[in-house]
Amino acid sequence: MTQTAAIIFKVGALHLELPSPNIEIMPGVRWGAIDAFPTPAYWVYQVVSKRVLGGPPNYKLGQTLAEEVGACLLGGHGIPAAVGLAAFARLRSMGAFSCGPISESKLLSWLEAPLDVGGRSIKYRFARQKARYLAEALKVIHGAPTESSGRVLRDWLLSIPGIGCKTASWIARNWKCADDVAILDIHILRFGQAVGLFPDSLTVERHYQELEELFLQFSRRIDVLASELDAVIWHEMASSPNSVKQLLAWRATTIHSTSLSRPNKRHSHSEQLTLSV
Repeated sequence: MTQTAAIIFKVGALHLELPSPNIEIMPGVRWGAIDAFPTPAYWVYQVVSKRVLGGPPNYKLGQTLAEEVGACLLGGHGIPAAVGLAAFARLRSMGAFSCGPISESKLLSWLEAPLDVGGRSIKYRFARQKARYLAEALKVIHGAPTESSGRVLRDWLLSIPGIGCKTASWIARNWKCADDVAILDIHILRFGQAVGLFPDSLTVERHYQELEELFLQFSRRIDVLASELDAVIWHEMASSPNSVKQLLAWRATTIHSTSLSRPNKRHSHSEQLTLSV
């Protein structure tokens, strides 16, 4: 038995057919119902819906690799996206990425000045640390491999002080539109644990490559580009605190269960319509 849904847009509807909720994608990971957050079927629907309706993903933040490195280094853990982007915009406007290597002290002075974020004056966190890392990165970024895969670029970036697996993968995914790396941030980790893809015994800090390979294998099994899946999950989770709360609550109630056939239902988006399950 299959399950079917429709993506409604202005001039018609696109019908999507997926396997039965109880069919396994990988050992211990079932498709789940299309209309039940956060099942794999739900995310496949979201990816296809975004393709049709013109939503995310939009990867690149910079116009050059140096800018992409700067944008990703200035964001990440502990720094809200809007603050990281504001810091990046300031440094770009000051010529940090177009005038050759910039001194750490100059970068620090630019980062220490308050930022205007949505009409509020915000102080950028970790200014001294990020100035040091960015100064080092800008010294060597001209030597990055050009004709290479996302994985090759990611592994090269890991040689730069202050750039770890997640940031390097983020840069490589954005710049190369790469599907051979995964950005294992907290949202992807929570999703993977919730659906039984990531064992609780594995951590991003110690088992990045093992978790990455599981995510890439999962993406191939559901026939969705890893870059698209990552971007869509991140976009919904980052923009909807309620989604995060639902995922954590659902994770808590299903942690001892391997079945996704009866997850908590979620209110559908306005453009979604389940036809049959």
